[in-house]
Amino acid sequence: MNANHSADYIALIRHFNRFYTRIIGLISGHYLDSPYSLTEARVLYELANQTEPTATAINNELHLDAGYLSRILNGFARSGLITKTTSRNDARASILTLTEKGRQAYETLNNRSQSGIQSLLEPLSLSDQTRVVTSMRTIESLLTPDGKDRTTAPIIIRPPVPGDMGWVVKRHGEIYAQEYGWDEKFEGLVAGIVSDFVKNFDPAHERCWIAELDGENVGCIFLVKQDAETAKLRMLLVDPKTRGMGLGGKLVNECVQQARRFGYKRMVLWTNSILHSAIHLYEKAGFHKVSEEPQHAYGHDLVFENWEMDL
Repeated sequence: MNANHSADYIALIRHFNRFYTRIIGLISGHYLDSPYSLTEARVLYELANQTEPTATAINNELHLDAGYLSRILNGFARSGLITKTTSRNDARASILTLTEKGRQAYETLNNRSQSGIQSLLEPLSLSDQTRVVTSMRTIESLLTPDGKDRTTAPIIIRPPVPGDMGWVVKRHGEIYAQEYGWDEKFEGLVAGIVSDFVKNFDPAHERCWIAELDGENVGCIFLVKQDAETAKLRMLLVDPKTRGMGLGGKLVNECVQQARRFGYKRMVLWTNSILHSAIHLYEKAGFHKVSEEPQHAYGHDLVFENWEMDL
């Protein structure tokens, strides 16, 4: 990077810093209209979220001047926000515990912060919300290349955007070929289901959800209208890299709850006897098997199953 580009990038980053501190209310001396500064609020956060916090543990996290942190903690003690007890493991250290008053102060700040972020996101579409969160994760990832202090990326469940339907077809074909040896006819089946969904989509009665992790699609599920009283769960897929993270259950639950909100009376699905993990999720959600039929399909002898549940 040459000097001119470096100066431009520095100016842009400083501009973004000024913008962001203004947008989330860090300019004033008191954070979120509270009696506390931003630093005091961060100390409260550590007191509420660390296990048996000490001054040393808090300073290891926040890297404050030791004397400054000591003054903050002494002020909290005088205000009745914390109590200090000698550590069982080190007589030189004190365990800092929030009192009921301190817990209430933390909860007030936490709720205001949650509401403030929600008000920033609400005017945005879900796809734009995803762009914001993904950009933040990218910044965090690039500026902490060793992974230190990096938060665990959340899995985002969102409506589809252009390109997602092609991904649904492609990933179904890949995973079922890799794990079960199914041939291209299964991918053709998926393509037909997706095509019908897009062409006949009824926004008052149908939905599709895409799961995303670090900007990468990792799962999907479809809610399709079968008739006025019956919804159909279709196309549940969880990428192997996210299995064991509870994503399948979240997708099934979202689909079932939305079917109830739409006013459907029952829900059905079609699956295969070898899909043990998916069947476990369906049983847990309240579905029960009503019929099965052996067939030769996708290059294998299979047993197709029909499941349903009352809503």
